Amino acid sequence: TGVPRCGASLHEPNKALRIELNANANCTWQIQRNANQTIRLVFSHFKFAPSSSCETESIKVFDGPSTASPLLGQVCDDTDAVPVLESSSDNLTFLITTNSVPFTRNFFVYYYFFSPGSRTENCGGELTGPNGTFTSPNYPAPYPHFRYCVWHIQAPKNSKINLEFQDFFLELDRNCQLDFTAVYDGPSTGSGLLGKVCGRAQPTFESSSNMMTVVLSTDDTNSYRGFLAQYSTAPLPGPMEPNTTLTCSSDSMTIVLSKSYLASLGFREADLQLNDPSCRPLVTDSVIFSFPLASCGTIKKDEGHSITYTNTISLAPAGSTITRQKNTEIIAQCRMSNNETLELIYITTNNAIQKLTAGGRYNVSMAFYESDLFSKPIQYSPYYVDLNQTLFAEATLHSTDPNLQVFIDTCTASPQPGFGSLTYDLIRSGCNKDDTVVTYPAFENHGRFKFRAFRFLRSFPSVYLQCDIVICDSNTTNSRCARGCISRQKRAISPYTWKTNTVVGPIRLKRDLRAAEHSESFTEVEAEKTPNLQQYNFYTLAFVVLISNILIVVAVILKHHKHQVGYSYQNVHSS
Repeated sequence: TGVPRCGASLHEPNKALRIELNANANCTWQIQRNANQTIRLVFSHFKFAPSSSCETESIKVFDGPSTASPLLGQVCDDTDAVPVLESSSDNLTFLITTNSVPFTRNFFVYYYFFSPGSRTENCGGELTGPNGTFTSPNYPAPYPHFRYCVWHIQAPKNSKINLEFQDFFLELDRNCQLDFTAVYDGPSTGSGLLGKVCGRAQPTFESSSNMMTVVLSTDDTNSYRGFLAQYSTAPLPGPMEPNTTLTCSSDSMTIVLSKSYLASLGFREADLQLNDPSCRPLVTDSVIFSFPLASCGTIKKDEGHSITYTNTISLAPAGSTITRQKNTEIIAQCRMSNNETLELIYITTNNAIQKLTAGGRYNVSMAFYESDLFSKPIQYSPYYVDLNQTLFAEATLHSTDPNLQVFIDTCTASPQPGFGSLTYDLIRSGCNKDDTVVTYPAFENHGRFKFRAFRFLRSFPSVYLQCDIVICDSNTTNSRCARGCISRQKRAISPYTWKTNTVVGPIRLKRDLRAAEHSESFTEVEAEKTPNLQQYNFYTLAFVVLISNILIVVAVILKHHKHQVGYSYQNVHSS
């Protein structure tokens, strides 16, 4: 192990590192694997400066040979897990940065190479049903080295899990940083950590829902007989009723509590308050809290590719003082994550603790404007423009949170509304690809840019615009929004909160509009000048009949005239 100074290049097939760092450190370790193997990196113990934030002090792990590689994960002072990360490339890099607070930071990390899918990796599994048992590999014989086993337990709905280790013997050390078992309160290792244990003990754990995750991690030093575990289930008390819900929108959170459920707990609507006691509920047939996301004491937390808004409803029995004890709280959490589509994620209970978590989507719209004042949107469609006319586009996030930033990552034009193979980049990864594009600085919840009507309009009747919109927390200094234009090599390293795309159009040339209007006018005039076929036939028939009648009259006149001439001639001759 030893105490590395500040970073290193590592090539051994496995190694443990005991790291001590002081203030203002910026140290990088790079691990290179053997061919056809994966690197597994375990941060079994970490101690940062007290009250440090992820922005100032953290461990960042990158899936590649440098800090420019894609970010695999981040470990901070408030990380509620034992982080285990695996590479997908030939290298893995981790960077530890510390702030200026005088404090000795301690970390214990080890890594090893392994082959996914091999027989040695065959442990853990899925456990379902109301009860069951499972053991560590080889139990009661010593467990193998370099093993990472994960058991997922799922019990029937509306129940909780009681886990008891009837026999437990792992390698003992002060921080459980060599061999350990970790238990999580939910369906994955991303759920809250219930505890981490090692040595000799008989620990018990209780979940707050019908799901629990158990992990066994071992290194290459000492091995013991491991564990025998048994789980059982019990019904959750006071289950949420169907009309007790949490709804999240782009700018608000709404919590609906049924009176009957509150009465079953011994509470009245007068006994409720949010983090900000001045925010009061609307009482009808139910008790309804509805408030903007950025108000009423709501706590916002940026979690990389999602952002959460959390508020707590305090409950107290009638006539008593409202407290913050765990058995008198309802925790409501809205999670805005990329491509989230589920409105309600889960409802769990633990005695009187009710945890509501809902997923939402940010409401983003996009429109063209008449000028760079961005005050008068174009209300009609299609939008007819002149060639080389400057167009002004704005993407708007409809949210009451003032600390969210809108960033236009990519904008592509296409003559096809489905955006097939024929496209033209205006903006790509935050970089202007068309010479006429100008992006404006971020302004409140808006992302703006302008460009000139381009050559696509010479060849195609319509053009559509599709833009990828990224939303970030404006207080995060290394967010995707803050980094602007990113080259191809660095494209995957910046976190963002949420991402979507929107389409506007079609855009058409004014000359096409004038041509269409001229063609329509010409058609109407010709229609007035030219009778239809039925009218033409009628006029022809009338003309023919008229001519025939004239001929008949002329013939009669000529015949009569001839008779008169002949009579006169005979009289003259007789005379």
